[in-house]
Amino acid sequence: MIPKTCKRLAEVDFPIAVVSRHAAREKSIRHGHPSTLHLWWARRPLAACRAMLLALLLPDPCDENCPPEFKAAARDLLEGFPGIVLQKTELSLRRAMLHFIGDFANWDHAAKPQYLKVGRGLVKAAHGEEAPLVVDPFAGGGSIPLEALRLGCDAFASDLNPVACLILKVMLEDIPRHGPALADELRKAGAEIKRQAEKELAQYYPPDPDGATPIAYLWARTVRCESANCGAEIPLMRSFWLSKKTSRLRALRAVVKRQKDKTPQVEFEIFAPKSEKEVAAGTVTRAKATCLACGRVLAPGRVRAQLREQRGGADTIFDAQGNRIGGARLLAVVTMRDDKVGRLYREATDRDYEAVWKAREAIAKLAEAKYADGRTEVPGEPLPDRNTLGLRVPNYGVASWADLFSNRQKLSLSKLTSAVRQLQIEDDASLAVQRLLGLAVSRTADYCSANCSLHAGRDVVRNTWARNALPVVWDYYESVPWTESSGAFAGAIDWVADVAKLLGSLRSTPGQVSLADACDSLLPRESVDIWFTDPPYYSAIGYAESSDFFLVWLKRILPPGTLQDPFDPENPLSPKKQENIQDDTFQSVGGVLKDGKFFEKRMAQAFLSGKDVLRPDGAACVVFAHKTTEGWEALLGGMIRAGWIITASWPIETEMKNKMSGQQAGESKAMLLASIHLVCRPRAEDADVGDWAEVFRELPNRIGDWMERLASEGIRGADLVFACIGPAMEIYSRYHHVEDAEGREIPLGGNPEAIAPHERGFLAYVWEIVGRTALGQVLGTAEARARNGAAGSLEEDARLTALFLWTIQSTAASENGSDDASKDDDSSSVEDDEESSSGVAKKGLTLIYDVVRRFAQPLGIHLENWEERIIETKKGIVRLLPIRERAATLLGEDGASGVAEVIERSRGGPIQFSLLGLDKPAETPRRRSTSKKPGKITPDEAPTLQPGATTLDRVHIAMLLQASGKSNALRTMLKAEADRGPDFLRLANALSALYPRESEEKRLVDAMLLAMPR
Repeated sequence: MIPKTCKRLAEVDFPIAVVSRHAAREKSIRHGHPSTLHLWWARRPLAACRAMLLALLLPDPCDENCPPEFKAAARDLLEGFPGIVLQKTELSLRRAMLHFIGDFANWDHAAKPQYLKVGRGLVKAAHGEEAPLVVDPFAGGGSIPLEALRLGCDAFASDLNPVACLILKVMLEDIPRHGPALADELRKAGAEIKRQAEKELAQYYPPDPDGATPIAYLWARTVRCESANCGAEIPLMRSFWLSKKTSRLRALRAVVKRQKDKTPQVEFEIFAPKSEKEVAAGTVTRAKATCLACGRVLAPGRVRAQLREQRGGADTIFDAQGNRIGGARLLAVVTMRDDKVGRLYREATDRDYEAVWKAREAIAKLAEAKYADGRTEVPGEPLPDRNTLGLRVPNYGVASWADLFSNRQKLSLSKLTSAVRQLQIEDDASLAVQRLLGLAVSRTADYCSANCSLHAGRDVVRNTWARNALPVVWDYYESVPWTESSGAFAGAIDWVADVAKLLGSLRSTPGQVSLADACDSLLPRESVDIWFTDPPYYSAIGYAESSDFFLVWLKRILPPGTLQDPFDPENPLSPKKQENIQDDTFQSVGGVLKDGKFFEKRMAQAFLSGKDVLRPDGAACVVFAHKTTEGWEALLGGMIRAGWIITASWPIETEMKNKMSGQQAGESKAMLLASIHLVCRPRAEDADVGDWAEVFRELPNRIGDWMERLASEGIRGADLVFACIGPAMEIYSRYHHVEDAEGREIPLGGNPEAIAPHERGFLAYVWEIVGRTALGQVLGTAEARARNGAAGSLEEDARLTALFLWTIQSTAASENGSDDASKDDDSSSVEDDEESSSGVAKKGLTLIYDVVRRFAQPLGIHLENWEERIIETKKGIVRLLPIRERAATLLGEDGASGVAEVIERSRGGPIQFSLLGLDKPAETPRRRSTSKKPGKITPDEAPTLQPGATTLDRVHIAMLLQASGKSNALRTMLKAEADRGPDFLRLANALSALYPRESEEKRLVDAMLLAMPR
């Protein structure tokens, strides 16, 4: 056994770069990967969990308290392993263990017998014959407990969410217990249910007279133009493309037909465009709908009002005779023929609407049927009546979960759920098959709702939960559930069976799963070896309400009570009162808001519960990847209140660098690519009181050394910023609390604008030191010392821009990557509501305001003074203005030509800086009104540069001259700047290193630097 005094490997070293590479790559692995069993939000990569678990389970061989028996066994296991050369020293053994951990993180090695033998052998050598118990109280998608089983540990997984618990039960109990044979039974049962469903539903998806088989239908929600003398129907379409495949370009073309004294009629025809220009723009942008007949725009409020009358507008409205009179409109039908290669496209016919009418009549009868407990066959459970954590469909009249599906989709899913429910359950194996089938039906529902959209670039359907939100999808894609096309039931069976076969082959001991509250552990005290969890991300994801989309179908499949809320039997949906999230829209028990304090208190209870069950010689790890400082402070506050010491902090990149986070073209959003793994131990009850002077003295060196280590591992920008919180907390958390010389406690958080440490809080100093260290790296030592305009430093706008660009270095945009999905952006079909964004996506790099503020305040940067000059802040997001948007402010209406005229008039002599306004001392500007139009440049007048141009302004002017081809003026200006002093060149070189690769700014500043006089 590992002695209590012996450090774990995770507390001294970790192969960050290698594991990060494998974890990020894992996002692109599909068939057989456990993430494809069923959707779960924020699922941790197996590579990161496997590597961190091994490092937590194994002792450091360099520690004097490491058992000699372990070192001997580890040498025997690793001797001769591929890529490992062992010497006799403990340091060599540590390096060999780290090499194995990094190599085992590779998905290609995860199921190889030789790796499993060594991994399990190392764990056994460290813990003896009794397998160590690994516990995850926020288990979610199950990555952590699954990897514990892979390593030969016992695993206990719990979650508050019934859907998560079903996924966990299948993955950790059913599959290990029954092995790969379970996959064969699933395929057999799935094939029979598919045949049964196809027979019962054939009349609602009739084949074409020419023998073609429909595989999908493209629909559009509709509203009516409210312009006088028009009244035409407006199909809400974000795109007219049907297929963008180069071998099969197809699109829709609108034709408006007019008759005297009648409402204009809009019809569609399918054609093969030769270029993008031939395909018209869509009819709706940010909930503003444009009429194809008269060109008038229907305001968002009226679009929402009309769709509310249609309960979301997913269904066609018929008259008594079955004729369509409104509602959803069928735009095109996708078919396949045995004698044709590829997909075919045709316009809608009356036969198509007749089938939809029949489905409407059938589902109306089916909806009247009830179970013994009073529930109906069709899920009528209510949606939240508010916009909560990404659920925006209630704005459009979607009141129940059933409203997210068209009548025909509800009918198909009801038939599938009924068929699975009626399976004969004879033993535990057949019950396991039923649970797997339930996940397959649930997976089908994700691809068979009226919130699925067409991915025209790949000719596939996007699932409902393509991202962590539920906005309105204007034109939706309806798959035929029993075909072989994307999103169909047969495909879902294949995905689930592949996972069952692969995981079943691992031959691991089954784990144990329980639906439980993380704040109230079911385990006895001091019984757990490793407490490893990935807790909820503050306000990022509404797990409970999002999962209800699946729960309403799963409860109609599995035996009664299987997925019941144990805390409130009357609740038909998932438990929400106990859920640990920050959501100000939700009233908790006793009317208490689920605000930041609620989250911190609940997390403290969960961490305290974890500390109680952890053995004295155990270790813990908490994963967090939230992008706001509020989320971090709430999590850390909970850990400190619960009495944890952070002993190490490892950032592991868990997102692909080409993940674009759904941004519009030309826009770049800062997003974390790394998840921070905080290694912890319980703090002793008699821990010392820390001296603030000593803590503050140690902090800069600890952060500086860590930033240097992380930079060598390829961790940059925002990832590096949040990763620095860990080592800072190692200093702070080791004490019971920290006091200043007057005995006043230094809290974790506080008012960042305060002066006194006991009011300001510890984390404000962490942010300041990270910011100063970053400035020292990119701008020089003067900027590292700068506060309130210290002598020798560049102006505020240069420091703000440098910090902004440095922080955003870890974003996908800095890599300028793209994958197949990003080529046909999700936003082409998904509506975020006009309230969530400005009308047209603006270019520019963006960061969350809170992150920018945390850097700016301690460095004497006043954000409000730079609004509309170098930044723009809207709805909590700060956008760095591209230089072309600064052109009017810097150069006036005549732009570069006017400035060039003034500069060139110097004829090689000193530039007339007085005319340019560049001789005025740089100062913090007052906020300028956007209503004032910049004046024209004349020979006797300067461009609009009041009240003085900063070094950043002058660099941007030079870049704009470069962009405009004003080479003579540029050379003259650069010569004057070289004579003026080093600041211009120093800042330009820094910006060249900081601007995202392939950006226009990077190109311009590099070209401008080439023109600098030598």
